[in-house]
Amino acid sequence: MAITRRSAIVSSALALAAPGLAQARSRAASDPIEKHLPDLDRIVAETMKKTGVPGMSVAVVSRDRIVYLKGFGVRRAGRPEPVDADTVFALASLSKPLATTVVAGLVGDKVVSWDDKIVRHLPDFAMSDPWITRDITLRDMFCHRSGLPDHGGDLLEDIGYGRDEVLHRLRYVKPKGDFRAAYAYTNFGFTAAAIATAKAAGRSWEDLSAERLYRPLGMTSTSSRYADLAARGNRAFGHVRRNGAWVVGEQRDPDALSPAGGASSSARDMAAWLRLQLARGRFEGREVVKDFALDETHRPQIATEPADPTDAAPTFYGLGWNMGYNEHPLVHLGHSGAFALGAATCVNILPSRGLGIVALSNSSPVGAPEAVCRSFLDLATSGKIDRDWLALFGAAFAKMAEPTYGRDADYSTSPADAAPAGALSDYVGTYSNDLYGAIAITQNVNTLHALIGPKNTPYGMRHFSGDIFTFQPRGENAYGPSPVRFTMDVRNKSTSMRIDYFNETGQGLFIRTA
Repeated sequence: MAITRRSAIVSSALALAAPGLAQARSRAASDPIEKHLPDLDRIVAETMKKTGVPGMSVAVVSRDRIVYLKGFGVRRAGRPEPVDADTVFALASLSKPLATTVVAGLVGDKVVSWDDKIVRHLPDFAMSDPWITRDITLRDMFCHRSGLPDHGGDLLEDIGYGRDEVLHRLRYVKPKGDFRAAYAYTNFGFTAAAIATAKAAGRSWEDLSAERLYRPLGMTSTSSRYADLAARGNRAFGHVRRNGAWVVGEQRDPDALSPAGGASSSARDMAAWLRLQLARGRFEGREVVKDFALDETHRPQIATEPADPTDAAPTFYGLGWNMGYNEHPLVHLGHSGAFALGAATCVNILPSRGLGIVALSNSSPVGAPEAVCRSFLDLATSGKIDRDWLALFGAAFAKMAEPTYGRDADYSTSPADAAPAGALSDYVGTYSNDLYGAIAITQNVNTLHALIGPKNTPYGMRHFSGDIFTFQPRGENAYGPSPVRFTMDVRNKSTSMRIDYFNETGQGLFIRTA
């Protein structure tokens, strides 16, 4: 039964009880940002009404003061518990700039340098090219210039491999771009660099993050372990859209890529982190991270999108940060986080203005946090909202949500003119692939099953036409059914199968071995 979303938006302005806020209130009238804060209430309410997103939490920092801290809506659709400033959300890829802040702390402590070779700290790590294996650095992975294909390795997590095995199997991922010359966003490349840093410090990543960043900033609701999020009483549940309504779906456990997407936090805690960013590593008068180390995370490392030089400025990626330059011009740093299974987050900062905003939500991405952040920055810098940011970001996320496989036909049902399959026993066997491991095709009476991943998870298969069958993938990158295309020999016995779900980068061929 679908859960009905609450139609009313619950808004609660919370007492600003973080350290230093008494002084902040006394100086509020002198900050020009203050006059736009009532507009932010309206922006959030309108964005939630248009998208139906169940809950959001927003914080604004200006000149080292938390000037806005509010929760909106509900933690779980159909339930009354409101979101407040201490509600904990999955951050998804907003974990990345948090992670490089941790690493910057270690760089300042001289435990590592940005240009340490990964194999110095993870001797067993390897890429497909021995030269790249020897030379690739923390910096290369943190700015996504490794040559790995976009999101390379993510499907390994989806089919059940843990962090160590995914990192091991990156050696089997074929490069798509040139090393240090092409940008491609990779969660597990980023994770490899963070784990190498943790090894250098002699700690687990999860403990290191808490010790080096969360505790010094008093971020008591922040963790890099999914179990901590799952145990929170004041927690936002991830929602997906089904039949036009937001409902609680499968809750993603992102521990395998914790540095790149597994942190969780509240708006209040993230406001403390924003203060650290804007104060170049200082918090409440204390140096937490060396300024030179944190500054490096804010510097462009590689261009992210080719831009028309006649009418568009290029965009860049730093170390865990997207960055660009607006028309004023102002340096603009930001990052979004998005889980198709129910998380959408955004942070934007203007360092020269001492201004930052973070928005957290509990739905799959539809552009809501990004629209809130960019609309407010428009008000703060030009006094008006320059464009319909929700339409822009909504369209971008809709495009990102399009299937990456099975796009040549409707695989949800067999066509009327479907060719018959061969004997099911002719497809039964074990098929091998270096990257994804072995898949066993088994027969149960009149049905085939694919046993996929390290736990041999069974996936039921349906006949589509001829020697093509389908199965429904699961997890973060699952869309509709994926074709499984068998190749048969002269005896009508299968010799291989190509699975579209695994074939976006051309590595979806499985050779029969038994």
